[in-house]
Amino acid sequence: MKTALLLLIAAIAFAISPFLNPEFGGFDPNRYPLPQVDPPVQPAGYAFAIWGPIYLWLLVSTVFGLWRRAHAPDWVAFRLPLVVSLAVGAAWLPVALIAPIPATVMIWVMLIGAVVAMLRAPVLDHWWVAAPVGLYAGWLTAASFVALGLSLAGYGLMSETTAAYVCLVGALVFAIAVLMRRGVATYGAAVVWALIAVAVQNWGAFDRLVILALASAAVVAAVTLWQMQKK
Repeated sequence: MKTALLLLIAAIAFAISPFLNPEFGGFDPNRYPLPQVDPPVQPAGYAFAIWGPIYLWLLVSTVFGLWRRAHAPDWVAFRLPLVVSLAVGAAWLPVALIAPIPATVMIWVMLIGAVVAMLRAPVLDHWWVAAPVGLYAGWLTAASFVALGLSLAGYGLMSETTAAYVCLVGALVFAIAVLMRRGVATYGAAVVWALIAVAVQNWGAFDRLVILALASAAVVAAVTLWQMQKK
């Protein structure tokens, strides 16, 4: 009961955070030693609209969990890692406004918590837990590698284009590894959504990167469908 309530509080704080930090529009390019203006690793702006369904679905999930599944044994294991992820997420935007490196570390903590929660989510009540958490974890998979790519290029560890290639491949490998553990369709869908948005962002500018992004999206979609068919 206590963890269910704590999860609801974390979800509310997470959903409120954008309203308390409305000025955030992505990492400030000038916060890096090498300013990251229109970096190729970043998806097109429309893709960030996915946050609306994520916030709403997680809120509905946590309300339902407290109301109808507060004492359900199979709802216990996923709650704590999701609490950690959402609590860190609630504090992420203020940090991201001023300090991209700490924010990058935080978003990876959010990702790990979300993936663990998804893997531990109950088999029953799929649309109440695994599906919303999967959507959240899938988008965080892309966002975490985008943040990493910005840091790699922003601190001169590699060029912007090389960082984009490395992080696209990293996101692909990570997503496949997660899907092989548990094939949640919304997880794969969120990753595909982000990869296609990277292709859109680079259309006509970095053709090889566009091909890699679209090929990666196709592979993730194929693995997701394959895992769905095995159920």
